[in-house]
Amino acid sequence: MFDFLLLGCAAFIAGLIDAVVGGGGLVQIPALFSMLPNTAPATIFGTNKLAGIFGTSAAAINFSRRVKIAWSAALPAAGAAFALAFLGAYTVTHIPTEAIRKTLPFILLAVALYTYKKKDFGSIHAPLHTGMKEKLLAICIGGSIGFYDGVFGPGTGSFLIFLFIRFFGYDFLGASAVSKVINVATNLAALLWFGYSGHIIWQLGILMAICNVAGSLVGTRLAIKHGSAFVRKLFLVVVSVLIVKTAYDAFFK
Repeated sequence: MFDFLLLGCAAFIAGLIDAVVGGGGLVQIPALFSMLPNTAPATIFGTNKLAGIFGTSAAAINFSRRVKIAWSAALPAAGAAFALAFLGAYTVTHIPTEAIRKTLPFILLAVALYTYKKKDFGSIHAPLHTGMKEKLLAICIGGSIGFYDGVFGPGTGSFLIFLFIRFFGYDFLGASAVSKVINVATNLAALLWFGYSGHIIWQLGILMAICNVAGSLVGTRLAIKHGSAFVRKLFLVVVSVLIVKTAYDAFFK
C-alpha cells in the first residue's frame, strides 16, 4: 500500500507537469521502474500509458473550456499522430533505436537554446496559416511526432509545443492546449497495443489515472491563471531536465 501511495503521488506530479508543458513521463516512468523492479518494461510502459491518457484527456477538456483551441490544426494532427504512433510501435521492434537515443539530447539542447535566446518566443498568439496549408502542416507535424512517440517517446509533449509555436505562430498556452489533443491520440494508439498484448496492470493503472487527472486539473488551472510566461519558464525547466536525463541514458548507462 505504501508503494501504491508513492506511485499515486508520482502520478499527481506527473499529471501536473504534463498538463502544462509535457514531460510527465520523467516522473511517472522512473517511479514505476523503482517500485516494480521485477516487472517487464512493456508492462511498465503500458501501465504508464493507462494513467497518462486519462490525465492528458482531462487536461485537453479543461483547456478546451478556457482556451480557444485551434481545432482546424489539432484534429488533423491528432489523426496523423494516432496512425503513425501505431507504425512507430511496429517499427521499434525491427530497427535499433541507439542512434535516436544518442541524437536526442542535442536536439533538445537546440530547442532549449532557441527558446531561451528568443525572449518573445511563444509570447504572442498570432496564427500563421489557414485552410489547406494549415491542415497539411498539422498532419506533417502530428504524424512525425506520433511516429517518434511510437518509436521512442521522451519529450513528445515538449516537441509538440515547440513546433506549434515555431511553425504555427501560437503562444505557449495555445500550443500546450493543442499538444494535449494530439497526445491523447498518441497515448490511445499505444494503449490499444499494450492492452491487446496484455501489458497493463489495470488496478494500479486506474489508481494512478485518478491521481494523474487530479494533477492535470491543477496544472491546467496554473497554466491558464499565469499564462504563457509561466508556461515558457516551466517548459525551459522540463526541457533542461530532459537534456540531462536523455544524455545520461545515452552515454553513461
